[in-house]
Amino acid sequence: MNLSRRVFFSIIVLAMLAANLLLAQVAKTEKYLLYVGTYTQDTKSKGIYVYRFDASTGQLTDLGVAAETANPSFVAIDPSGMYLYSVNELQTYQGPNSGGVSAFSIDHSTGKLTFLNEVPSRGADPCYIVVDKAGRHVLVANYTGGNIAVFPTGADGKLSEATAFQQHVGHGVNPKRQEAAHAHSIDLSPDERFAFVDDLGLDELLVYKYDAARGSLIPNQPPYAKLDPGVGPRHFALAPSGKFAFVVAEMGSSVTAFSIDLKAGTLKPLQTVSTLPKDFKGENDDAEIHIHPNGKFLYASNRGHDSIAVFAIDPAKGTLTQIEDVPTQGEIPRSFELDPTGNFLFAENQKTDNIVIFRVDQKTGKLSPTGQKIEVPSPVDVKFLPAP
Repeated sequence: MNLSRRVFFSIIVLAMLAANLLLAQVAKTEKYLLYVGTYTQDTKSKGIYVYRFDASTGQLTDLGVAAETANPSFVAIDPSGMYLYSVNELQTYQGPNSGGVSAFSIDHSTGKLTFLNEVPSRGADPCYIVVDKAGRHVLVANYTGGNIAVFPTGADGKLSEATAFQQHVGHGVNPKRQEAAHAHSIDLSPDERFAFVDDLGLDELLVYKYDAARGSLIPNQPPYAKLDPGVGPRHFALAPSGKFAFVVAEMGSSVTAFSIDLKAGTLKPLQTVSTLPKDFKGENDDAEIHIHPNGKFLYASNRGHDSIAVFAIDPAKGTLTQIEDVPTQGEIPRSFELDPTGNFLFAENQKTDNIVIFRVDQKTGKLSPTGQKIEVPSPVDVKFLPAP
């Protein structure tokens, strides 16, 4: 065999080994640590809970309390998998009108969290948190404070004082719920050039230019997309295609679809649809929104109707068609999460202290209960971390 042939076959062998290694890595990612953020005030919860989850079988193993901390409603895991960050949804952390943001290191063998430090969130009731792709900054939305802030992280995972702060000003048409600004979520575009912020009090989806190197936020031009008066935008989801974005409105019990230009950070409304059945007459507040990893289906949670509304997404138009609404088998599904495989949906029923697991039909988007429930006090948020 001549040299060129030997080189050719060597390349083939190396490619096959690399492919096998990749398949092995994919197989490994079917096992996860599952972290649950909760409310601890006036509940039996002690803080953040952790489970092992095998996505190949759908089985869960309870690992107990990962860390005791106050009102860790929403949590986020940095890209390295070494650190977890949580908000402390409080109004008086180290003084009035501020909650906290806590940092923890993760023990992958036990799932336990070790407290590193905590900083003031710069506004009362922080209710949403994300980490940028480099793991260098944590971004937080403060609901009662009506503002957002960015906090740098060190090589040791600890948080430092804010590098950016933006206070929202104004009010909406509802004097009880929209008497002031209420920043409810903050999300980054895939290239991290923009941050999108839902403000329930202003009926606006605000857009900021984000500098990941400096951890800075500057209002975009135009600075926001307006929603219908009184709907109260809460959470944001971006389609995998990058062409469309969706906002779930808490007070309007609706989802608004937008076309989006990720080069300019601009949005245009396309459609608003209800998340409720036409014959429902009770009180309801929408909560969470997620898009399936395949980009074909959108899910939104109803608190009051206590269901998950399932929609098909038109890939060309970005519009929504409702497929079904599925009872969450509990009360007040404050949030829910799709597992990384897209095969399971975890519905967090805050009032009934449980998380109910549904299987997702990959072809139709429909949900069916698996029969599994996690008993956990006042669950709010779920995040997955690949486990060894």
